[in-house]
Amino acid sequence: MLTRLSIRNIVLIEALDLEFGRGLGVLTGETGAGKSILLDALGLVLGNRAESALVRAGAEKAAVTGTFEFAALPAAVAEALDDAGLELEPGEPLLIRRQLKADGGSKAWINDQPAGVALLRELAPHLVELHGQHDDRGLVNPRGHRLLLDRYAGADAAVLAASWSGWRGAQQRLDEARERLDQAKTDQDLLLAHLSELTALEPQAGEEARLAETRATMQKGEKLSGDLEELRHIWEGSDSPLAALRVAARRLDRIAPEHPLLAEALAALDRAVIEAGEAEERLQRAAGVLDHDPAALDAAETRLFELRAIARKHRCEVEQLPEKMRELRTALDAIEGGEAELDALEDAARRTRERYEAQARALHDLRVEAAGRLDTAVAGELAPLKLDSASLRTSVAELAEERWGAHGMDSVEFLISTNPGAEHAPLGKIASGGELSRFILALKVALAEQGGAATVIFDEIDRGVGGAVASAIGERLARLASGGQLLAVTHSPQVAARGTTHYMIAKSSDGTVTRTSVARLDEAGRQEEIARMLSGAEVTPEARAQADRLLEGV
Repeated sequence: MLTRLSIRNIVLIEALDLEFGRGLGVLTGETGAGKSILLDALGLVLGNRAESALVRAGAEKAAVTGTFEFAALPAAVAEALDDAGLELEPGEPLLIRRQLKADGGSKAWINDQPAGVALLRELAPHLVELHGQHDDRGLVNPRGHRLLLDRYAGADAAVLAASWSGWRGAQQRLDEARERLDQAKTDQDLLLAHLSELTALEPQAGEEARLAETRATMQKGEKLSGDLEELRHIWEGSDSPLAALRVAARRLDRIAPEHPLLAEALAALDRAVIEAGEAEERLQRAAGVLDHDPAALDAAETRLFELRAIARKHRCEVEQLPEKMRELRTALDAIEGGEAELDALEDAARRTRERYEAQARALHDLRVEAAGRLDTAVAGELAPLKLDSASLRTSVAELAEERWGAHGMDSVEFLISTNPGAEHAPLGKIASGGELSRFILALKVALAEQGGAATVIFDEIDRGVGGAVASAIGERLARLASGGQLLAVTHSPQVAARGTTHYMIAKSSDGTVTRTSVARLDEAGRQEEIARMLSGAEVTPEARAQADRLLEGV
C-alpha cells in the first residue's frame, strides 16, 4: 500500500510529506484548494505524462516520491521488476521517484535505480487503482472484467490454461508434421532420383583418399617410367653390376683363406651383394607400385571426378556421401510412415482439444451462474446509492474459435442501464461521472475484491449527492477499506466522518505567492472540518453538534 508521498515544487505545493496508513483515508478541502494537484503528483509516480506546467513557478525542477510497502510483494510487481533487471530485497519498501524539469523532460528511479516510465506504467495497475470522474481504467476497462468475474466465481483458470497449452502444443506438432509430410511428398520424386544416382555410384567410406593416393602414385610412375626402365636394363642380364659382384664374390671366396685382409674383403663383398640384391628387389617393387597403366589411371581419375561432382551437387564432402544416402532413405521411409504418425498426432490433438473444450464449457457455465449472482448482488447495492433505476448485466458471450485462449472461450463485460427499459451498454459510455463512481463502488462492494491494486482511490465519488446517499457511500467505502487501504477525495461530511484518517487540503496566499498545504487532522480538527463542510464558510454551533453526531455514529 501507499505509505508515504513526498512532493516538491508541484504547481502550488512547495514541499509536502504525507504519510498514509491502512483503512479509509479521506481528503477534504474547499473547492480549488488543490486536491487535484495531489492526484496529479501521484500520477507522475504511476507513469503519467510529465507536463512541464506541473513545475512550480520559479522552480527549475520538481520531484515526487511515492513509497509503497507490502506484507508480500505482489507477484506481478516482482515479475516486472525482475524483467527490468531491478532488485528488491524481501521486506524492502518500493520507492518510486519521478523528477521533471521546467524546460521539459523527466527521469524516474525505483529504489535509486534508473527506470523507464514504461515500467512505472506497468507497475501502476498493481499499486494504485484510481476511480474518478473521467476514469478509463480499473473497473471501467473491460479488459479486466473476465478476471474479476472468475475471482468472484472462485474459478481456477490455471487448470484451463494448462489444457489450452497442451492442446496448442499438440496442434502445433500436428501442423509441423503435416508440413513436413507435404514437403516430403513434393520432394519424393527428387529424393528417389538422388538416391538412385547415389546407389548407382555406391560411394564408400574413405574412397576419395584411396583414389587420390592411387592417382598420385600412378602419376609419379608415369613421370619416372624412363628412369625405371633404364635401371631395369642395368640390373638385369649376365653383365649387370649384381652379376659381376656375385662372380667377384665366388672368386674371392676361393682365395680368402690365404690372408685375413682377403677374408675381410670377402665379408664386405658379401654385404655388398646382399645390399645390391635388396636394392634390386626394391626397384622391382617400386616398378610394380608405380606402374602407370593408362587405363587404370583414367579409371581412377574418372571415379574421383564423379564422386566430387555429386558431392558438390549435394553440398557436402565426398566422405559424407554414404551418410547422405542414409538420409535420403530415411526421408523416403518417413513418407511411407508419415501417415501413421499423422494419425497418432491427430488423435492427440483431438483428445487435448476435447479436454480443453470440456473445461472451457464448464468454466462458461460457472461464469454464467456467477454473473447472475453478481448482478443480483450489485442490484442490492444500487438503491442505497440512489441508482435504484439502474441495473447491471454481466455479459458472458462465447467467442469464435479463433479467439479462444488460455482464459477460455468467453468475453466478459460489465454492462449497465441507468433507466428502466434502456439498453445495457458499457460502463464508461452510459453513466455520468457521479453515476459511474457510485456504480463502480457498488460493483467493488459486491465483488469484495481481494486481488486488485494495493491502494484504491475514489475521487469525488459523492459529487452531486448528499444525505442518506452520502451516508451509504461512506459506509461502503469504510467496508471496502477494512481489509486494506482506500483513499477518498470527498466533499461529503457523511463520507469524511467515516475516515480512519482525515487530511485537510488548504490554499493560502501572502499576496505574492500562493501555496497548497495538507494537514492530518486530530479529533478536534476533524470535528471543525466536518462542521465547515456542513455549514459552509461560517461554522456554527449547530454544525459542530451535527459533526459530533456524525463522528459518534460511525
